[in-house]
Amino acid sequence: MGTPRITEHAAATFGARIQTSPYGAKRLIADAVDLVHRLPKLWAGVKAGQVRSTHARHVADATRELTADEAAWVDAEVVEIADGRLAWSRFEAVVEGKVAAASPELAKAKEEAAAKDTFIRRSRIDKHGIMTMTIRNHAALILGSEAGLDATAEGLKDQMPDATKTERRLAAFALLTNPEAHVDLSVGPVKPKVLIRLHCTPDSAIARMEGHGPLTIEYVRHLVAHFASQVKVQPVIDLNQGAAVDAYEIPHRLREAVHLIHPGDTFPFAANLSKNVDLDHQIPYSEGGPTSTDNLGPMTRTHHRIKTHAGWEVRQPFPGIVIWRDPHGAHYLVDQTGTREVTAA
Repeated sequence: MGTPRITEHAAATFGARIQTSPYGAKRLIADAVDLVHRLPKLWAGVKAGQVRSTHARHVADATRELTADEAAWVDAEVVEIADGRLAWSRFEAVVEGKVAAASPELAKAKEEAAAKDTFIRRSRIDKHGIMTMTIRNHAALILGSEAGLDATAEGLKDQMPDATKTERRLAAFALLTNPEAHVDLSVGPVKPKVLIRLHCTPDSAIARMEGHGPLTIEYVRHLVAHFASQVKVQPVIDLNQGAAVDAYEIPHRLREAVHLIHPGDTFPFAANLSKNVDLDHQIPYSEGGPTSTDNLGPMTRTHHRIKTHAGWEVRQPFPGIVIWRDPHGAHYLVDQTGTREVTAA
């Protein structure tokens, strides 16, 4: 929508000239046309060398089903971060959310289509005595089943003391789906708890579920209704009040606040969004650094070790804004939009 028509076989001729397939040429033409006619801010950034072509093309592909006005809104929302400051996986997640917010009706239609595309089936590629089974179903059912699987696996620790967590989970799956497979392994009934983290704002028809992506508010209501008799809403954490404790250990509520302030690993250009990471005292606790939201940042163990042992320094002048200095004097600013180099070495 909003672009000129291209003749059917133009891609074949163009593809041969640039030594690529008609399919590859067709995608390149589609992306270029969309950028010029539907995403003017990204296109201007590409021409000025301020936007990476890979990022611009990704947005063009992701917005193809949107109207021209909706695509233009996404264009304005993501152009600032299309310069490579965000790791690719994080950039993809932002674009996905913006596309959903631009057209909640389209997001709802995709949810409805996905709801019909559920299955459980065995893979056709089975080798060396190993098979694969794939299950695709509603998020509520999968989350509940996974929690039940983990709870059952936990109950097998005494019977399988030397087994890995993966081995216990596989045994739990066999026990729950085919009790005759492990008649000597028995555990009592489990009441699994499912933790779902949803980020919502009053003025948006789209919410984000951590580890999943954007969802319509209507689907969120369906999700909550599925667990209606067991829902426990956690209290809201006020991020405007910097929490602190007089100890090195980090309590759960403070840890949650830190992850809300910093949605991902705070090391420059890091991609990790997991909560299963270290929380680093940016000014070491042994040197008087407080255990507070103003002095804590999530990092993978590797990045934590680099900061501790390789001469990197870090400060957080404002909540959510982190300044790094590498061993050679280069400085990087990391915030929710990604990473920018603010000085050269």
